[in-house]
Amino acid sequence: MERTDSRKSKTFQAHLPYQKWLISISGLGFLAIIVFCIACGMGSVSISPWTTAKILTHHWLFIPWPVTWTPIEETILLDIRVPRVLLALVAGISLASSGSVFQSLLRNPLADPFVIGVSTGAALGAIIAMALNLQASAWGVWGVPLLSFGGGLLTILLILAIAQNRGKVYAQTLLLAGVIVNAFFSALIMFITSIMDPNRIQTYMFWLIGHLDSPDTRLLGVCSLYVAVGWVILFAQSRALNAMSFGEETAIQLGIRVERTKRIAFVAAALMAGAVVSLSGIIGFIGLIIPHLIRSLVGSDHRVLLPASAIGGGAFLMAADTLARTVIAPTELPVGVVTALFGAPFFLYILRSRYWKHF
Repeated sequence: MERTDSRKSKTFQAHLPYQKWLISISGLGFLAIIVFCIACGMGSVSISPWTTAKILTHHWLFIPWPVTWTPIEETILLDIRVPRVLLALVAGISLASSGSVFQSLLRNPLADPFVIGVSTGAALGAIIAMALNLQASAWGVWGVPLLSFGGGLLTILLILAIAQNRGKVYAQTLLLAGVIVNAFFSALIMFITSIMDPNRIQTYMFWLIGHLDSPDTRLLGVCSLYVAVGWVILFAQSRALNAMSFGEETAIQLGIRVERTKRIAFVAAALMAGAVVSLSGIIGFIGLIIPHLIRSLVGSDHRVLLPASAIGGGAFLMAADTLARTVIAPTELPVGVVTALFGAPFFLYILRSRYWKHF
């Protein structure tokens, strides 16, 4: 027993193989930059990735390129496409990072913000804020994100209260509680939308499926701030999450305050999900697909898994949104439809490979 604990302790304290992981993260970052430039350039007015890169570096990094683009291309890029693609990037970072943490804490490969109900709770808060028209009140741009975060946080607290027994939170009970709360909050959302102005129902339903549009830059800034704070909190728990991957008893022996780590991580994930849902609606399966793929690439060390998942999630959602707005142009698909078309088969694959073989 002592030999096993010693081996686990050494594994937990092992230094990062920086060369391997630096290559992985650099490669993902380069891929995300390419996807960003392609996504910004695609649309009814096509702009080449190289021209996109020159316009953006000209305005953001003040590189004095010869002006070979038209004012219309510049306006379309900076005022319409870049804010939308940035929203996709931020949303992908949030959902993939939250999903990787949920899967680690619950030790369940099927856990993500959508499945356990955090996204639905955040959507309920956002719908209430919209129904009360808080964005036009003294709350201003903070109204919808704050109530959305409150809905996500309420969901987490409710699920923790249901799953808690004698001060401990049990993972499987928490997952089942999340499914139940998810269904209940979905029913509340349907009730609220059904009694609202009929002229607005279609807009809200389209948003609930998961839809990205060019956001107000102030709202995007608020959303990005929430996601950044939540991500930093999660990353600060990386070593604790690594220790907990060996089991809660081993983590306690290594000096980790397990229950405190769970609560901090769940609240941070609720903050991130709430901020994103307030602008994008419920986008499912990002937190399910990306952490699995990234974990197979870089391993389970959260010090690199979290940044790699963030980059991978951002790149994936930017690509999915580009597909959603161009595949049947000029008609636009909700991006949640595209992620579901990829995510549902992946969900079934995990279910079959991890669970069905035991029955």
